[in-house]
Amino acid sequence: MAKSHPAQFDDHGAPHLAQWARNTVASFTLLACLVSLSIILHTQYGLRLAGAIVHGLGAIDLTQLTQLVNLADTPAKPVALDANAGKYRAVGDYLARRYRVSAEMTTSVVAKAHDIGAELKVDPLLILAVISVESRFNPVAESVMGAKGLMQVIPRYHSDKFGPLGGEKVAFDMQANIVVGAKILKEYIRRTGDVADALQMYVGASSEENENGYSGKVMAERDRLNFILRQFQSQNRTAQRQPVVKPAAASI
Repeated sequence: MAKSHPAQFDDHGAPHLAQWARNTVASFTLLACLVSLSIILHTQYGLRLAGAIVHGLGAIDLTQLTQLVNLADTPAKPVALDANAGKYRAVGDYLARRYRVSAEMTTSVVAKAHDIGAELKVDPLLILAVISVESRFNPVAESVMGAKGLMQVIPRYHSDKFGPLGGEKVAFDMQANIVVGAKILKEYIRRTGDVADALQMYVGASSEENENGYSGKVMAERDRLNFILRQFQSQNRTAQRQPVVKPAAASI
């Protein structure tokens, strides 16, 4: 429904009027500069070039020109930073040093493991620990049994999980390999109700000795990763609590 009375002019409209006036002045100033340029070119190079410039000026839409001025005045939006980037880098740097691989690659794998772990509700540090023991962060690792990629998954045994991701041909793709490996871990944990038993099934161990050896290695690596993460978080909290020292005022 329309208002009974039109809005009265107040000070809130003043900034908009000032902005319009500034944009208009800027637009006409630019046009004046272009016309002056055409006159100079006419003097130096003749009528044909100057006429072409004037013809081009006639095609300029003043509204579009004003929009360009507004765009130039619009402050750039700050780039959103991942709040977890620091801890991913800390864990990634540790893994890069430990396994002598690229820190950029390990940090990317750490981020993927956290994203996939959050989606599938699987401990991301357990995923990273399995990768550490299985492939030492070699994305193209392949065993004599046909296990492939970071998590050393045998594609022919898990074609149902690779199918929605593009089939067995994506076994070496880091994202697909981690997704399938994490799904296998989740399935085995659900079946057994115990992480150690699930790890035994994952590696295919059949004896108690093999079970203890493999699961012990994975859990020890997971504990190391957890220590690195806690250490980073502790240092980060300490840095945030430190007071900012202001420079002393210069004496006169």
